[in-house]
Amino acid sequence: MEKRFPNSLIDERGERYVRMANLACVGSHSINGVAALHTELLKKDCLRHFYELWPEKFNNKTNGVTPRRFLLLSNPRLSRLITQKIGDGWIKNLDELQQLEKYADDPEFQKAWRQVKYENKQDLAALIEQRTGILIDPNSMFDIQAKRIHEYKRQHLNVLHLITLYQRMKQNPGIDITPRTVIFAGKAAPGYFMAKLMIKLINAVAEVINDDRDIKGRLKVVFLPNYNVKTAQRILPAVDLSEQISTAGKEASGTGNMKFALNGGLTIGTLDGANIEIREEVGLENFFLFGLTAEEVYRLKYEGYSPLKYLDSTPQLREALDLIRSGYFSHGEKNLFKPLVDELTYRDEYMVLADYQSYINCQNEVGQMYRNQSQWSKISILNVARIGKFSSDRAIREYCRDIWKVEPEQVGE
Repeated sequence: MEKRFPNSLIDERGERYVRMANLACVGSHSINGVAALHTELLKKDCLRHFYELWPEKFNNKTNGVTPRRFLLLSNPRLSRLITQKIGDGWIKNLDELQQLEKYADDPEFQKAWRQVKYENKQDLAALIEQRTGILIDPNSMFDIQAKRIHEYKRQHLNVLHLITLYQRMKQNPGIDITPRTVIFAGKAAPGYFMAKLMIKLINAVAEVINDDRDIKGRLKVVFLPNYNVKTAQRILPAVDLSEQISTAGKEASGTGNMKFALNGGLTIGTLDGANIEIREEVGLENFFLFGLTAEEVYRLKYEGYSPLKYLDSTPQLREALDLIRSGYFSHGEKNLFKPLVDELTYRDEYMVLADYQSYINCQNEVGQMYRNQSQWSKISILNVARIGKFSSDRAIREYCRDIWKVEPEQVGE
């Protein structure tokens, strides 16, 4: 093998080291990705040599989440409403949520659905006030990005949208705009400087926007600290819009996208990780899609990606970055966010600038859609009704059947 693929197991090109992932491929009887796109990327790119040697080892096992924790326990109001309508069989067989589809157009069911969402948003608003002192309006759209802070997950793309909205309001104080509360939550690795700087930027932008009287509460920004599973269980039930905006080809799967959809969140996202399969399940028309595909990302990088091209052709993007660069969000300290702005301007590893305009256009569509609460409720119901595939029960059954070769055992009566 080393003759055919040099440096596969022991990298000899500098200081010698063992390539552990490759060694694991040799020793494993099965190699699986955790979303359809992830598996294809393993075959075509990351582990291509091993796929050429042992194609029979490779298979896909899309991740899943447990409905007992992330709906039944986290969202008791919605769980009760669902059970009242279709019974409790969904708790053990998530595919039974499909029975909700026939109620998606029912005005009375939509009203009850919206009431549950409103009460959950009231609960989250109370938690946010307690932890941060920020007052938010439960009637506004709750636009949530809760996940690990990382450049490929592109929290800074979300921030650029915030600044664009803010600039619109400042330039036209009377503009009719859908009220929105943008909530961030997540942690950065201790040594990850750029991720920590992104957290600082989120909080800096939040401070300016939340204190600006011209905005009149129509846009609020929150960074909810100390994110963990217990906090997630408070956030998930309140979601209106789920931000799944990673650079296409960078997210193995994601499970936050599944948890938010399970709680009735509509997804804005790229064709990355399990987003692709979620979109296929819930319906292409019920997913807010934007951005480059993984193939387009690779091609653009191969041809020579220039972020400056996008800056030159997109005035509102340049204005947003210039506002950060000027010290507007850092009390006049122009160098505070310079590393982040320079990275976007001259390198932009994760194609933030390339996807910016598509994201802005898609967010404009989101804002308009939210005004039609009947249509929004219908899509929310359909997201829950069609999310059954993403149960951890299904994922574990596939592992048992295809990889571990074990049969289920009846426990108790």
